[in-house]
Parts: sequence; structure tokens; C-alpha cells
Amino acid sequence: MSVKIVSDSSSDTLSIEGVDYTTVPLHIIVGEEDFVDDENVNVLAMQAAIDKFGGPTSTSCPSPHDWIQAFGDADDVFCVTITSGLSGSCASAETAKRMHESDHPGRHVYIVDSLSTGPELTLIIEKIRDLLLEGIPAAEVYEQVKEYQKRTHLLYALGSVSNLANNGRVNPLVAKGLGLLGIRIIGTASEEGTLQILDKARGDKKTVKTILEHMIAMGYNGGKVSIAHNANLDCAYGMAKAIQDAFGYTVTDVHQTRALDSYYAEQNSILVGFETE
Repeated sequence: MSVKIVSDSSSDTLSIEGVDYTTVPLHIIVGEEDFVDDENVNVLAMQAAIDKFGGPTSTSCPSPHDWIQAFGDADDVFCVTITSGLSGSCASAETAKRMHESDHPGRHVYIVDSLSTGPELTLIIEKIRDLLLEGIPAAEVYEQVKEYQKRTHLLYALGSVSNLANNGRVNPLVAKGLGLLGIRIIGTASEEGTLQILDKARGDKKTVKTILEHMIAMGYNGGKVSIAHNANLDCAYGMAKAIQDAFGYTVTDVHQTRALDSYYAEQNSILVGFETE
């Protein structure tokens, strides 16, 4: 039986060793320009276009046809999506699942709504990979991953929430002046997969300290961590060092966000995905 893992591009993960894996791009629409969040996207050009355009911008999720193409000929597909609380990507994948399984009796598509984005998807995808490589049947892998999701979390520090506010994801009053004041919103992905604001911080040191405090409060005790950043490598490495100093865990996954996560987690933001016991 052939198995494939497919995620949308909110995972920021282009490749994963050991299994058949691919991503389906979301789109960032800036005026007449469509930035397709694939391996060729230029995030800096997208951000420059947003700054120059000055008008309303938006995102769009993959179509069911996009998902079906990515499923390919695999007998079992694990499809991991950005949170259904903020995007239609999961609903589109559910439609694709129904169509694909109807057209190909005997094949199975397992939809995993991450209720999150970015590095938490990375943790989920790698967990699926690890379980599959152990030889565990797909149906059982799906059940174990649903349990694993109870132990994965996302914390983020956003340098600006303008795009989130302009697209109705947060209250515009919250967004006003944050970038100018150098204040970052510290938040988490709620149990419903929506944005939950927890705190505020100014500067990298305070941001790292505040995120680590919230990680500990949420039960972190040295488990696996994935860190994504948007043009803030210093803060990301500062976060990794703080985790190592406090718990002895070496964070090996520090990476730049791709287009979709860079659109919502604007410049100077970091996102921390982590697992608890």
C-alpha cells in the first residue's frame, strides 16, 4: 500500500525525508498580482508589493481540484491543513476527499485539521512520518495523530497585525499603532483554531522571555520544538538558546516563513511550535 503526506503551504515545509510528501499552495492576492505560495515564491517581492500597493489584499485557499492533484495515486493520503478556524483550506480538502474516495474505491484520505499553522504543522507532519516509518497501519496512525495533537501547541509573537485586521481576523483597534510602538502581540492557537491573544512584549529579549514563560505554563518540559520567523533570525535563535538553557533541548529546526505565514505573521514575527508531555 502506497502512502503520501500532503499539506497546504501554511506548513512552511517544502520537503520531508523518508516519505512521499508534497505541498499545495495557498495564494496571496495583491491588486492584480497573485503570489502562489510554492517553491518559487519570492517572499521579499510579495512584501514589497504589499507595501507599494497600499490597498486591500487577501488570501485564497487551494481548490478541491488542487488537493486531488496532490493526492496522486497513493492508496492512503494524510492531508494536513491550516486551521479551519481561519481558512477554507480544510473545507476544500474535505470536499476533495469525498470526490477522490468516490472516484477511487479502496483509497483513503485522512484529513488532519491542524487547528494551527506554521511550525505546529511541521510537528504533526513529522509525527505522521515517524509513525508510518514504524510500519503502523494508516488508520491507526490517524488515531494516534489525533491524540498527539492534544500535546502540540503554537505560540507566536507578531510584529504587526495589519493584514490580520484587514482580513477580519483581529479587531482593527488591536492592530492600531503596534508596529510603530515596537510592541508585539504574544498569542496562541486556541482549542478552536482561532487567534487567542495572551500578552504583549517590546523587543526581542522580552519577547523570548514571555514566550518561554507561556510555554512552561502550558506544560512544556523539554519536548520537541520547531521555530519559524519572518525576517527575525536573531529573535528565533534567541528563542532556541533560551529553550536550550532552560531545558537542555537543542532546537534544530529554525526556518523562515513562506508566503502565507509571512503575510499574516508580518516582518519581525516569530512562531514557536512545541510538544508537551
